[in-house]
Amino acid sequence: MNTIESLQWRYAVKKFDKEKVLSQKQVETLKEAFNLTATSYGLQPVKLAVISDKNLQKELVAHSWNQSQVLDASHLLVICVPKEYSKEEVEKYFNLVQKIRNTPDAVITPFKKFLTAEIEKKTQEELLIWNKNQAYLALGNLLTVCALEKIDSCPMEGFVPEKYDEVLNLGSKNLTAVLVLPVGFRAEDDYMKDLKKVRKNMDEVIFNV
Repeated sequence: MNTIESLQWRYAVKKFDKEKVLSQKQVETLKEAFNLTATSYGLQPVKLAVISDKNLQKELVAHSWNQSQVLDASHLLVICVPKEYSKEEVEKYFNLVQKIRNTPDAVITPFKKFLTAEIEKKTQEELLIWNKNQAYLALGNLLTVCALEKIDSCPMEGFVPEKYDEVLNLGSKNLTAVLVLPVGFRAEDDYMKDLKKVRKNMDEVIFNV
């Protein structure tokens, strides 16, 4: 399939095949795709929890509006962001830039000062909103990669973040759950499997300037 055919093939799976499991290669592809996601200024504030423990998945169903995909999927991906974000993250980023690119201090310093000032002038609430926006970038990227790799998925906002944080002990990592993405393979009797995709005509959503 080409890219458009793959996106036509994709839909939000309502019922996963419990017996089918992603290969390790497929899991690694999703991990790498997540790590390669574009983020604002390249700071990568997002983290990904990859869950394949069925006991954990079962426990999380109750905190996901009882959506069975959370348990039945091969793996459950949970996109997280920091609860508290600081200028130290900017420092870490530029240290990595220098390590990988050997960029001189004279080149880095002005941009580093700018980003540090941007972080310092925002409240933690504003930084949380900003980082949550990065999580949606990561989700969109994962959905596209899943489609291209013929991995089924179901993006979810319908869950209780505080309960996910508790069950997964995310607070100890200064993280909070933002988005959930069960991944695996569609069940043959998923009623949504063969339904036509509903989208507006392109001329209703796209215009040339």
